[in-house]
Amino acid sequence: MAGYAPTPITARMENHGSAMLKSVLQTGADLYARAGSMVAYEGFIQYEPNPPALRQAAAQWLTGEGAPLMKCSGDGILYLADYGADVVCVNLNNEAISVNGTNLLAFDAHLEFGVEKVKGLARFAGQGLWNVRIAGTGWVAITSRGTPIVVDCSSRGDDETYVDPDALVAWSTDLKVKAKRTVKMGALVGRGSGEAFQIGFSGRGFVVVQPSEDSTDRLRIRG
Repeated sequence: MAGYAPTPITARMENHGSAMLKSVLQTGADLYARAGSMVAYEGFIQYEPNPPALRQAAAQWLTGEGAPLMKCSGDGILYLADYGADVVCVNLNNEAISVNGTNLLAFDAHLEFGVEKVKGLARFAGQGLWNVRIAGTGWVAITSRGTPIVVDCSSRGDDETYVDPDALVAWSTDLKVKAKRTVKMGALVGRGSGEAFQIGFSGRGFVVVQPSEDSTDRLRIRG
């Protein structure tokens, strides 16, 4: 069993295998995590579901029935997972990312965040795309249904990167975003109503794409 033992700590957030997050908690360095994602912990850690700081955002989170997050505080090591999904750790340095709410696993509590509509997509996607914007300097953990690809749009020059919205996990908010409809390819691209569209990105930043295109659990379309 030695090959499965916890590994030495090297960062505030890091992977333990591909599908588990290991996070170090210290007094005053709290964490927000998806409710129900804790699989194990060492030390003394307390959990508070839907703390006051989250209640304002809860009105727009997912179905509006409450923010699916808990506040984790204390001293110890916390292990989180989301039904075997791959985990990606992102270290923000005075940056901001937009994350699909169903792919958000955990983030440092001192980071700024809020639920917001992505501009410019409403006429293609009904009421538009709703995501969680997280900004500042600190750690964020996101999940992917399968091993993701991280596309560096900065290296593409003036070329745009297009992603199926059901496979989109997260992106840098400095990127320019637009939608493109492909009516003739509706039977070949994406899944759903048959009216296919992709989201295009350009500029400096990255896009995280998962191999799964299952849209049944997405936050994005609100009628």
